[in-house]
Amino acid sequence: MQAKNNMMLQLDPPIPMDTPKGSGFAYLVIDYGLDYDLCWTVFLTETKECWTFQNRDIRAVDNITFKRNKS
Repeated sequence: MQAKNNMMLQLDPPIPMDTPKGSGFAYLVIDYGLDYDLCWTVFLTETKECWTFQNRDIRAVDNITFKRNKS
């Protein structure tokens, strides 16, 4: 029987994210192990809702300082 190595990390400061439901800030990352995507717990800016998204569903927001802006 394999041991479970689940991990939850509180982000400080929260990370701004673009999600399928709008922009928000990620406060937690949940790692269920090698065979799973990371799960990002995000509070949406507009609706104040809390959702969890997988890696493939989220994107970093534009940031000119890091040369991450729309073309």
